Amino acid sequence: MQEFSSEGVRIAMIDARPERGETGRPVLLIHGFASNHAVNWVFPHWLKTLNAAGRRVIAFDNRGHGRSEKLYRPEDYDLALMAADARNLLDHLAIEAADIIGYSLGARIAAVFALTYPERAGAFVFGGLGAKLFETAGLGEPIARALEAPSLASLDDGLGKIFRAFAEATKSDLPALAACARGARRQFSAAELAAITAPVLVAVGTKDDIAGAPQPLAALLPAGRALAIPERDHNRSVGDAAFKKAALAFLERT
Repeated sequence: MQEFSSEGVRIAMIDARPERGETGRPVLLIHGFASNHAVNWVFPHWLKTLNAAGRRVIAFDNRGHGRSEKLYRPEDYDLALMAADARNLLDHLAIEAADIIGYSLGARIAAVFALTYPERAGAFVFGGLGAKLFETAGLGEPIARALEAPSLASLDDGLGKIFRAFAEATKSDLPALAACARGARRQFSAAELAAITAPVLVAVGTKDDIAGAPQPLAALLPAGRALAIPERDHNRSVGDAAFKKAALAFLERT
């Protein structure tokens, strides 16, 4: 992995180029909460799929995640700062514009990017986040408290326990993630979403009970398209072959 400084915050990243030459815009990948670039994109073969299609792929660990710097104040995880990390990475690599795929929290970051830096992106894929983008502000206090609990066993079954188990499985820094859960929150209005004019594929599993349905969000986006990933929940949608195929076809058409 490589590293760069995003306005003083150390961010770990990878830059994978296709073996047979590049075609199309580079693709920037933004992972979800408590995940990292490897879990979200390398292990499910997104890098392999995109490189095989001739796309240069850039992926990074969000601040507080993976090998990037850990921060412990909620204000350090404002979504505007996290979107700026993505923009600063493009600047670091001298990339004028990229297609952007974000998953879950990564899709929320991508939405901020679309509103703040529209000239720096071609098309977007919002994976693992549908109607919840405008129905809620994000994870918040219950998830933060679950991450700060004495142990996984001390938690009742529910979303908090699910995220705590995932965070432990990815060997994440729990206090940093608790700060992120509190700070990385933004509820988008219909007017804001209507201002995202770039093509957006909204992809959510039909068994995903975290993201919200893809169709209501796609309907609010001027160039939105919905994809229901058959028989997949929030975690299993990430590496689904039909999702990868549809996302690549969508990006190729834009």
